[in-house]
Order: sequence, then C-alpha cells, then structure tokens
Amino acid sequence: MKNLKWRILLIFAVLLCAVYVSLTKKVNLGLDLKGGTYLVLQVDTEKALEDETSSYMREIKTLLQKENIPVLDIERKGTSISIELLDADKVSQAEKLLSKNYGNIFDIKKVSSSTIRLSMKNSYKQKEADRLCNQALETIRNRIDELGVAEPVIVRSGKDRIIVELPGVKNPERAKRILGRVAKLEFKQVIDVAPSKEELLKKLGGKVPPDEQILVQEIKKNGKVVNRLYYLVKREPILTGAYLKDAYPSVDEYNMPAVSFELKSQGAKIFEQYTASHIGTRLAIVLDNKVQSAPVIRSQIGGRGQITGQFTYQEAKDLAIVLRAGALPAPVKIIEETTIGPSLGHESIVKGIKAGVAGLIIVMLFMIVYYKFSGFVADVALMMNVILLWALLALLGATLTLPGIAGYILTIGMSVDANVIIFERIREELKKGRFLISAVEVGFSSAWSTILDANVTTLASAAVLFQFGTGPIKGFAVTLSLGILCSMFTAVFVTKVILDVIVKYKPQLFSI
Repeated sequence: MKNLKWRILLIFAVLLCAVYVSLTKKVNLGLDLKGGTYLVLQVDTEKALEDETSSYMREIKTLLQKENIPVLDIERKGTSISIELLDADKVSQAEKLLSKNYGNIFDIKKVSSSTIRLSMKNSYKQKEADRLCNQALETIRNRIDELGVAEPVIVRSGKDRIIVELPGVKNPERAKRILGRVAKLEFKQVIDVAPSKEELLKKLGGKVPPDEQILVQEIKKNGKVVNRLYYLVKREPILTGAYLKDAYPSVDEYNMPAVSFELKSQGAKIFEQYTASHIGTRLAIVLDNKVQSAPVIRSQIGGRGQITGQFTYQEAKDLAIVLRAGALPAPVKIIEETTIGPSLGHESIVKGIKAGVAGLIIVMLFMIVYYKFSGFVADVALMMNVILLWALLALLGATLTLPGIAGYILTIGMSVDANVIIFERIREELKKGRFLISAVEVGFSSAWSTILDANVTTLASAAVLFQFGTGPIKGFAVTLSLGILCSMFTAVFVTKVILDVIVKYKPQLFSI
C-alpha cells in the first residue's frame, strides 16, 4: 500500500507515453506484410580467388626478376601458378624465396628440373572465401542503406550465399542492378588507342605484354552502342575506388548526366603527382573493366574529378550509390528472386487483426466470467499490455512480420497467465481465512517466483530464435520478448496497483 499515489501517477505517465508513441510513430511492416523483393545472391569466390592468384603471379614475376632469377614463362591455371625458369640451377633459390614470401598462401613444389608450381592452399581458400563473403555482405548492406530501404534483412546463408529482403521496394530491377554491380573503379594510364582490337594487336606483334591489357569503351547514343574504342592500358592502376571519399550525380560541360567524385587526402596527393607529370597523355577511367572515358590530361588535377559516359540521370545516381558504398570484393549473381505483392500483405494483416481481436475478446470474456471483478481488473491490465507492446514496437523501430502478428496474439493469451497464477494464490489465502488486504499481498508475493521462472524460460527461447533465426522468425522473437516484458509489468505492477486501490477504498467491489 506504500506510495500508492506515486505508483498510480507512474501508470498514467507510462500509459500516456505509450498512447502518444502509438499515435505518432509507425510500426515498420516486414516483407510478408508490406510486399517487396526477396533475393538470394551467390558470391563467386572462385573468380575472386583466381583474380587474386593473377595479382600474386605478377608480384612473383617482379620478385624473381629483382633477385636476378630469369623467368622463361609464367602462367596461371585456376588458383595455381606454373613458373618455368631460364636457368635450372636457380630452382632451389627460387623455391626458398617463394616459400619465404608466399609459403602461407601456396603449396610450392618442384615439378621438373626448371619448373615450379604454386597451388593455393585449401585452408587459405576457405579463410579467404569466408572473408570475401563477409565483405560482400557489408558492401551490399551499405548499398541498401544508400537506397533508403526501411528495415531490410541481409544475412549470409550457407557457404557463399546472401539472402536479401527488401520490404516495400517497388522497382526490383533497379535494386538488382545496384546490388549485382561489382563497381570496381580504376584509373589507368593509356598507352595507345585504336578503333579495333585487331589494330592494337597488330601494333603489338600479336601479343599483349603481361603488364598491359586491352579494354573497350562503348560509345552510346539513345541507350544503344553506336561505336567502340579500344585502349591499351597499363594493367596496374594508378588509383582505385578504395581512395574514393564521396561520389554524387552531377552534369558535365555539355549539361549531360555524370558522376562527380572526391578523393581522400592520400588519393588526391597521388592523383596530383601523377597528373602533373603526365600532362598531354590520356587517363582511362575504368569501371568494371570497361573504359567510361579517357580524357587527355591538360593540367594538374587535384582531389576532385568527374566520370562521364552517356549516362541517364538515374544511371548516374545509381553509379554514385555503388561507388560510395564501395566495390564488391567478388562478383555476385542473383540465383533466386521472388516479388511479393502488397495484396498478399494486406490480406495477412486483415486476417491477423481479426484473429488478434477475436483472441482478445475471448480471453477478456473468460477472465470476467471466471474471476468476476478481478477478471475485469486483469482485462484492464491486458488492454494496457496491448497498447504498451505496440508502442514499444514503434519506438524501437522493430519490423512487424506475419509470425510477429502470431507472437502478438500469443502474448495476449500469455499476458493473463500471470494474473491467473496470482488470483489462484489469492483464492487460496482467502480460503485459509486471511483478511483481504493480507491475502492480496501474500498472493502476489508467493506467485512472483513462479511468474519469473516461466517468463525467463520463454525469454531465453525467444533469445535463441532471435540469434539463430532470420527475417520473419526474428520478428516473432522480438514481438514475443517485448510482449513478455510488457505482460510482466502489467500483471505484477498494474494489476497490483488497481487491486490495492480497490482494497483500500472500495473493498466491497472485490470479488474473485
């Protein structure tokens, strides 16, 4: 009975806050209720490992040349590198050098008198593939954040797959383009340019040097390719997108859509030094191994630049998004796609509301019939529980899914469970001949340990569902957890305060 006035004020304050939050904040709806896009992406870790092997191959060739070990031929097959030396007497020296520098990555074996083979270790492959998938997950999450999708679900599934749920996305094709694009930005030195690949190869004697490559630029008009230019560029980039600080859509000197970018301080310094010493030469801006533009350097360029390439404004905007989010460490492909219409979600919501209201009415009627006026008190606490739970979902920005609605309905049934335990304890105490005020106090105190045990066990189960479940299962776990906390507050605190008021001021109304 102590501090009864303050406890009443606390209940009113909590109730007013809950009503205010419920009216001013919206509860996010999940994919199964709001509609949207469900994608399963597969990360091509094998391709990424092959590209990584190619990079190591160039490093190894440079290292051997630096140590005066002449290489007759070097080639890559998958994630293996075969090195044929000009001097068979230097094979042992090469083996020791490679083991020292690359022994943690490759199994190194002499396969003939002058040939060494490096095969990427399975342990390294697994570790690197896991890293690539985790990095791809973060990059995809950053891109979706840039898209502004509310409450997306982005989780790994299995060894190399990523599940993406985008509630409310009305243009799945755009989302797929943004998520699936590698967006590997590079700035490369141009050595030569020609209208055909054959012309460049003719100048090179039919073979491209290992430290160079031929890339194409597609010139478009009205969205169609009308011409192509072929560039011979240095394989190693001057700068990559890793030095990018910001990217945003803009217009070029002809008032056409473009993407402006800003480099980080270190990248700006490299760019300034390179452009200052290469005035009059071409610089290729390469995106996913395609030349977007190759302007002639007219003067020293600082930390800002522009990418042009016959974009539409939407393409420029999307390119800015993927550049800001960063390049994918490995190509990804969409292997499964499901678009869920909002009509299915609307039907689920309507049925869920009907089920919830029906369950609420049945529970409330049962409590009044069985526990009389005390049952009415429990129903008041139950209504407050429903309002509190909705307010918490809105306040925490939780996503309501179809299983979440099931959790909400389950909470309605469970929320009176504590009251049933309390009321039965009070009945027992009254039968023993205790006075009403004493029976209420003892009933609540003796029921507390049972209520706590039951709810803690359910909370633990909900925590496991949240930790290991995905999407809708997490929605169920969140709703169930919040519902348990609300029901404990309303059953143990709110019901107790109302009964204390009745016992103190209107004991004749009490019935159980």
